[in-house]
Amino acid sequence: MKTSTKLKLLVVTDAWTPQTNGVVTTLSAVLEKLPALGIEATVAHPGLFRTLPLPSYPEIRIACNPGKLKKMIDALAPDAIHIATEGPLGLAARRFCVKQGHAFTTSLHTKFPEYVNIRFGIPLKIGYRFLRWFHEPASSTLVTTQSHYRELTDWGLTNLVVWGRGVDTQLFTPNVHWTFKGRPKLLYVGRVAVEKNIEAFLKLDIEADKVVVGDGPAKAELAAQYPDAQWLGYRHGAELVHEYANADVFVFPSKTDTFGLVMLEAMASGTPVAGYAVTGPKDIVRNGVNGFIDSDLKVAVTGALTIDRNACRAFALKHDWTQVAERFVRDLVNLSDNTPVFDQAQKAI
Repeated sequence: MKTSTKLKLLVVTDAWTPQTNGVVTTLSAVLEKLPALGIEATVAHPGLFRTLPLPSYPEIRIACNPGKLKKMIDALAPDAIHIATEGPLGLAARRFCVKQGHAFTTSLHTKFPEYVNIRFGIPLKIGYRFLRWFHEPASSTLVTTQSHYRELTDWGLTNLVVWGRGVDTQLFTPNVHWTFKGRPKLLYVGRVAVEKNIEAFLKLDIEADKVVVGDGPAKAELAAQYPDAQWLGYRHGAELVHEYANADVFVFPSKTDTFGLVMLEAMASGTPVAGYAVTGPKDIVRNGVNGFIDSDLKVAVTGALTIDRNACRAFALKHDWTQVAERFVRDLVNLSDNTPVFDQAQKAI
């Protein structure tokens, strides 16, 4: 019986479990689909290195001996390398590939310049100068949406490819017994951090129960300031599904996300989304169909309360992770000769 050898891929990321965020969710979902596409993936992540807590965000740990990555690459001898983040491991992988003349791809998941601007006051132009430098040698850079693509192009980034995002519609499902009880239940799921603009949600002048699922550096201060909200901390699996499916509106107040996977998770659960008309929400929220976006968050929430929950679910069903994984593989290139990996991977199936 003939057997085929799968192509070896190394994914380098500074964000990995036990972190809970969109980068980890995206990479985990895509990696799960790769064996069926002829790819055997290995992840280089902070858990394989000595780590230190990230300044101002101690629950996130970053590698402090990234030089060890070269030995890992040499031992694995991967056919392709994808660099998912711009942290210490991403920088070490970039340095290795550039020095050795190896082709590689990257992806851009967050508005890093906006984050450091909000947290530390670093000007946006400096943050985007760093992103241009980091991603310029890549054969291509995967970005989340069309509007993210346009924003990055305006800042001078090149070789961009729209990647998209998906949702597990088997895990996130509607509550078939859901009924509106008269007092809305508004839900936020995500990091409790200043860049997420969560206070805009907490300050909403609406008679409603406000529920926060998640944790982060701003939680203690905000929980003390807004004690009427329900602060549930992290929820996973069935508990998270329950919160999504029993909310009347999912509120996404962030203005700095490139996508917001939690919006698709809410829609898959039959819950409409309310947010601002910015990158992320404006790419997937259709006013009057699966949610409502507006420059006034209260208007958006009020509009979202009128949405047909079946239409939210129908929209989410069109976003499958398999398609996202296929786009990821089609963009990979061979380390040595800069040729596409997809056709080679298909032969290995």
